[in-house]
Amino acid sequence: MLYDAYELQRSFLAGASAMANFGAEWFGNPANPFAYGGVGSVMASALEVFAHAAAPRGKPEFGFKSTLIDGRETRVTEEIECEKPFGQLRHFVREGRQGDPRLLIVAPMSGHYATLLRGTVERMLPGHDVWITDWADAKLVPVDAGRFDLEDYIDYVIAFLEHLGPNTHVLAVCQPSVPVLAATAVMAAANNPARPSSLTMMGGPIDTREAPTAVNELATQRDFSWFENNVIATVPFTYPGGGRRVYPGFLQLAGFMTMNLGNHLMSHYEMFKHLVQGDEESADATKRFYEEYRSVCDMTAEFYLQTIDVVFQRHALPKGEMIHRGVPVDLSAIRDTAILAVEGEKDDISGLGQTKAALTLATNLPYEKKKYYMAPGVGHYGIFNGSRWRNVIAPVFEDWIARHNG
Repeated sequence: MLYDAYELQRSFLAGASAMANFGAEWFGNPANPFAYGGVGSVMASALEVFAHAAAPRGKPEFGFKSTLIDGRETRVTEEIECEKPFGQLRHFVREGRQGDPRLLIVAPMSGHYATLLRGTVERMLPGHDVWITDWADAKLVPVDAGRFDLEDYIDYVIAFLEHLGPNTHVLAVCQPSVPVLAATAVMAAANNPARPSSLTMMGGPIDTREAPTAVNELATQRDFSWFENNVIATVPFTYPGGGRRVYPGFLQLAGFMTMNLGNHLMSHYEMFKHLVQGDEESADATKRFYEEYRSVCDMTAEFYLQTIDVVFQRHALPKGEMIHRGVPVDLSAIRDTAILAVEGEKDDISGLGQTKAALTLATNLPYEKKKYYMAPGVGHYGIFNGSRWRNVIAPVFEDWIARHNG
């Protein structure tokens, strides 16, 4: 019922968006007398903001065509490797470039597509052989493809690393920090030669008992059955995954928007002012952000619920109680994968100390293979996107890879 109601609303807003676009063009048309007064500009701008906010969105593209290496433009193509029902390994191939450190970026499975890390990929492309996990939208995966839970996520990470081979560096951004750290421990315990040379975790909920945020408190204020009964929906049969139980992406987006509603309203008001003033460049920057931010996908119910239970309610990994395929996940097995923990001073999703906890939990990892970096004045999104990421955090990350490569 929940999903059906959303689909009805989405259809209505799609029509309203189209009408608003038409209205914006009409008020801005030189043939329209109203276009030459202040009223025309204000109306066109207001309608354009509404049209952009109400428009339906699908999966964005990375869209990389080239990157600049040593001052020379180098062609970039995307290749899909190791394709599985719930995710695929995407490779950004740089023409004529070989021998750079191999980097696997593990994107979050938290309601957004892997393209949320477009800025992360773009910054690392010139000096690294970059790969990324491109997770599937659960509503598009047929029911006969089976389940996908937190343990499957760990299995996928291991399979992707085995595909890439030894001497691969891994970056886990936010949510995947827990399953990627667990996968590293599982591989280390098995002496798997494809275990990462280095693992960098950014804003990850390794131990959410440290500096709990509003997101963490939401997951602990209600019992497990509340989540099971109130936020899980069935995919309509108009989608390939019809009948699958999911945590809808639109609920995740609504939660994030509500957390910072004032900031989002101000962003749209600023967009409106830029349009009125004819500052298309500034307005387009806001539009690009929200194009990505509002592009959401569904998670399988079992993955979402297991994450709530294991990561946020029972804190199983830091307490040494996490199980993978019947075997305890032992973080002390990690002895040679260098770990860098990065946190943002103003992160309101993963509080200070939650990612840093991994360094303490890896008890048998030598001191020189551990590093902590706190980015001053940076929020959650700024850890992996934006100018502070490009100019301050990325150099720390690149240096860590270089120190532990080979």
